[in-house]
Amino acid sequence: MPFDVAAREAFLRRYAKGPLLLRKAWEAVPPEARTWRPSEDKWSAHEVVVHCADSETYAAVRIRLLLAEPEPLIVGYDEDVWARRFYYHASDPDLALGLVEAVRAHTAAMLVGLPGEYWGRTGRHSQSGPYSTDDWLRIYAEHLEAHAAQIGRNLVAWQNLVD
Repeated sequence: MPFDVAAREAFLRRYAKGPLLLRKAWEAVPPEARTWRPSEDKWSAHEVVVHCADSETYAAVRIRLLLAEPEPLIVGYDEDVWARRFYYHASDPDLALGLVEAVRAHTAAMLVGLPGEYWGRTGRHSQSGPYSTDDWLRIYAEHLEAHAAQIGRNLVAWQNLVD
């Protein structure tokens, strides 16, 4: 079901605030805990931040495809493969956070100024089928919130080990 104007504006506000939540979560983690993983199959706070940079750059392209192309195909990817293949622990988390902030600010400014008729466009996601601008906005408004919470859970788990 498409968003009404009020719902869309609320999601846009959440989308714009995401980078601040991610940065605060990251800064709460002591340096010695940033690469610690809660288990072998879970990401460290460092990996979460770098994933967010990759995800945000791809998300910015996805929404532009949805808004501009007549029948866009949104291609999915395996984020765990990316984390391993690109060895996220070798990436600079400060650069990653800066990228998240810049991409979100640029995309948020573009989205806020869009006429209402731009919303509601639909493409196809290679993994999940029909994929609309509102689907995109809901997913990415929640994305950094979820990863900030994940970093918080990692911190609590790490503190429980060292206490």
